[in-house]
Amino acid sequence: MKNKEILRNIPSVDKVLNWNEVKESLDILDHAHVTTIVRDNIDLFRKRLQAGDALTLDDLKKTLLDEIKELISPYFRYAVNASGIVLHTGLGRAPFNRRIADIVHDASLGYSRLQIDDEGKRADRYKKISRLLEILTGAEAGIIVNNNAAATMLVLNAMAKGKEVVVSRGQLIEIGGAFRIPDIMAQSGAIMREVGTTNRTHLRDYEGAINELTGALLRVHQSNYRIIGFTKEVSLEELVALGKKHKIPVIDDLGSGALIDLSKFGLPKEPMVQESIAAGADLACFSGDKLIGGPQCGIIVGRKNHIDSIRKNPLTRALRCDKLTNAVLEATLQLFLMKEEFLVQNHSVFRILLKPLDEVKKAANRCARVLRKSYGKDLQIDVKPDMSEVGGGSLSTEQLPTYVVTIRSRSVNAQELAKALRRYERPIFGRVAEGTLLLDFRTVFKDEEKIILQAFKTIMKAT
Repeated sequence: MKNKEILRNIPSVDKVLNWNEVKESLDILDHAHVTTIVRDNIDLFRKRLQAGDALTLDDLKKTLLDEIKELISPYFRYAVNASGIVLHTGLGRAPFNRRIADIVHDASLGYSRLQIDDEGKRADRYKKISRLLEILTGAEAGIIVNNNAAATMLVLNAMAKGKEVVVSRGQLIEIGGAFRIPDIMAQSGAIMREVGTTNRTHLRDYEGAINELTGALLRVHQSNYRIIGFTKEVSLEELVALGKKHKIPVIDDLGSGALIDLSKFGLPKEPMVQESIAAGADLACFSGDKLIGGPQCGIIVGRKNHIDSIRKNPLTRALRCDKLTNAVLEATLQLFLMKEEFLVQNHSVFRILLKPLDEVKKAANRCARVLRKSYGKDLQIDVKPDMSEVGGGSLSTEQLPTYVVTIRSRSVNAQELAKALRRYERPIFGRVAEGTLLLDFRTVFKDEEKIILQAFKTIMKAT
């Protein structure tokens, strides 16, 4: 049937509403909303036909029913990360352990204590987390907002609105989501004063830029890239000394931030928040959902008088976090109070980063054996060494040794197989390289192996 003929035979909205499958949805869905969905799908179907797409009326039915199913199904749901990217932005970055997941459940099931004290009076929602941050970082006070981009903008707005902020050209970064330091600074109301060159900035460059309009000196950690070779950076200690000399505050944007020294575990050293505070930074900000392993939020620590000013800033209300973020961050920070061995065993991100390679290999081999036994005639399955990524703008360029299950289908290409896994009721995200599906077992939890096996059972029945 040609497109012109199909166009003439597109059913009316009322006729589509009488399709049995659509009528079933009307048992639970509001008629007006289903009508809107039907009308929109018919309009889109007509436009695609007019554009020359080869479609049938069955395509209209499938697209419509798929959308109804998608709209009433949760998008934000549990997924298996077999991509090998530890802090995968698309998959929610840091995973939480069971205890923290239970805390989320408890805090969301009914009412929860957010900012009310034992006397029933309005309390300070930042008090508990601020105290934890004081103990962990050595700062005088702390506060949180909804992400580190917000933290950076809020700090600049509170400290230097209408004033110049001196920053090295080599630190004018762009990270994921088109977050750019110059753009954030412009939105904050501060005036950017760039100094030095991309690869070399000297202390004299900062000092030469200081004038009566200078509001702050800013250091920005180059989270997701490195400049190597003929380079020069000014240390935080030097910036702090210069700031004290001219009575100008120093702001340290740490990006990911770290509360333990990862180098002792064989990973590259990331800037530690404690070191920034000890060096004399007036304020430091960093992400809560990267190496801290908590929820998405931006954490600000530093001198109490500056934190107090930030609390009073109107933007703080606009950028504040909800009860679930507060609950998860509190539980995450509590882990850092524990002895290091307990922290490493119970912190999900560190467990993945530090998972022994032989454990990764055993898990990959275990899964491959079962898949090979069941589907060896249809799938070519092997286990090979590979490299995982830390991701999330943390530990720039760092890769971790891993083992992957490689899968090639004799009837379905790797992209289609990967898509089928993503569309499974418990979505599974692997990666495709050179026409082969790879499932990286560094980021697969033990309990998730059975989900992968069940997914293949379902998918292979359908092929």
